[in-house]
Amino acid sequence: MRNITLAVLLLLTTLLGGCGYNKFQTTDEQIKASWAEVLNQYQRRADLVPNLVNVVKGYAAHEKDVFTEVTEARAKVGSIQATPELINDEQAFARFQAAQAQMTSALSRLLAVAENYPQLKADGLFRDLQAQLEGTENRITVARNRYIQAVQEYNVTVRSFPSNLTAMLFGYKTKPSFTVENEKAMAVPPKVDFGAPATGTK
Repeated sequence: MRNITLAVLLLLTTLLGGCGYNKFQTTDEQIKASWAEVLNQYQRRADLVPNLVNVVKGYAAHEKDVFTEVTEARAKVGSIQATPELINDEQAFARFQAAQAQMTSALSRLLAVAENYPQLKADGLFRDLQAQLEGTENRITVARNRYIQAVQEYNVTVRSFPSNLTAMLFGYKTKPSFTVENEKAMAVPPKVDFGAPATGTK
């Protein structure tokens, strides 16, 4: 009886492995890990915003519309519950994308303001924050690309035969990813100008 049980278990293990079950486990873990890194880098960016806004305010206090836009964008990003389950909800994922794209746009406007204030561009703290933001944007791009690749591999497994049968049996469904339009918009990080500061003041 014991030998029969072992044989059945061995057969099931072989069948599951052949039908993509093990690959689902591997790719699902890859998605979770890459998604966690995406969230980590976006949080790093959000954490830079208050200091960046405060420094710019010190030189361009009347640029209220830009500050309001950045503050609202950060609040919108913070209002989204970016849990691991979010990647299983296409609508929630789309809202996450839209909020991050809005944050990118707002930061671009904020940095554009600095071009009109030579003393701000020369400020050591501002330049340090610019450098941190540029590094974070690059890490966001890398993390997002890893997530896209992980989701692509997982979704192909969900749709392919015979692993699609395993997907139906265990309830595995395709996961949302960053759209092409979103990638084009976010592939260009906010402009960071490290050129020599101009002289004079506005």
